[in-house]
Amino acid sequence: MLHVILPGDIDDPASPSGGNGYDRRICAGLAAAGWSVREHQVPGDWPQPAPAARAALAGVLRGLPDGALALVDGLVASVVPDELAAHADRLRLVALVHLPRDDDAEARALEAVTSVVATSAWTRQALLRRYALPADRVHVAPPGVDPAAPATGSTTGSALLCVAAVARHKGHDVLVEALTRVADRSWTLTCVGPLHREPAFVERLRERITAGGLADRIRLTGPLAGDRLAAAYAAADLLVHPSRGETYGMVVTEALARGVPVLATAVGGLPDTLGHTAAGDRPGLLVPPEDPAALATALRRWLDDAALREHLRYAAGQRRHTLAGWQRTVAQIITALKEASA
Repeated sequence: MLHVILPGDIDDPASPSGGNGYDRRICAGLAAAGWSVREHQVPGDWPQPAPAARAALAGVLRGLPDGALALVDGLVASVVPDELAAHADRLRLVALVHLPRDDDAEARALEAVTSVVATSAWTRQALLRRYALPADRVHVAPPGVDPAAPATGSTTGSALLCVAAVARHKGHDVLVEALTRVADRSWTLTCVGPLHREPAFVERLRERITAGGLADRIRLTGPLAGDRLAAAYAAADLLVHPSRGETYGMVVTEALARGVPVLATAVGGLPDTLGHTAAGDRPGLLVPPEDPAALATALRRWLDDAALREHLRYAAGQRRHTLAGWQRTVAQIITALKEASA
């Protein structure tokens, strides 16, 4: 029996995230691989749990039998060192870290668990740099991606797509500022992602869009899922991901799986996720974070240069054939779990 401890809002359709999607795919993949999986969804505002949420987690941990193997999502694990330490001697605890917090609580939490799984190579290296963790206890299991039909694309490359929660750390404000600098070009932008996480930021963003005369060219759809999200990717010419920080960026591989080039910031794990073709070509462009001028220059290149668009589309089409599926991710998780339970 594998116990999986998850944030209580993992299935909230209003709050989709890469981390939640990853957890869902792992649980399903482990079950398909023959593991008996029992989920424990802990209510609370993770990773800022109130006392009631901490008490609920403590109750879950107390209820696990001695020797039980438990995979704990990092939104929960990284902020509850005392609760984990209280059971470290009798449970096999594995922390699944999507986004390092770089604080004392996380340091103590990761020291308490049996092993750690990082969801990108960049995250693993960050954890090893920041904390005194034995390297053989820190595994990596990057997300997979499902095969998808190639996007059709347009001749002009004007359909821009951004898929991310509309929040400061995702860089929508930088993107809007960059787009005001290329307002004389032909383009539209569809922003897909939750709008409720930082209401003040969203309000300021809407004001900037209106002030820049871009209200008829930028659409904030809110979260999309299933066929509607797939349709947004299929209609896109270029995915723009202007994040201020990112450990992996699952939306990048979602775009590449459809042969859609990516314009992203060179932060965290994004360069590795974008990757290269077998011939060594990037299937997109990288720019510095928080630099609207550099982002505008890259957008202008994309919109003005048909040969560049064709080259990047070809590279993205080649890159899609090298993307790994979720079976690899599940296999890497299984390896980590078996080592933790040995």
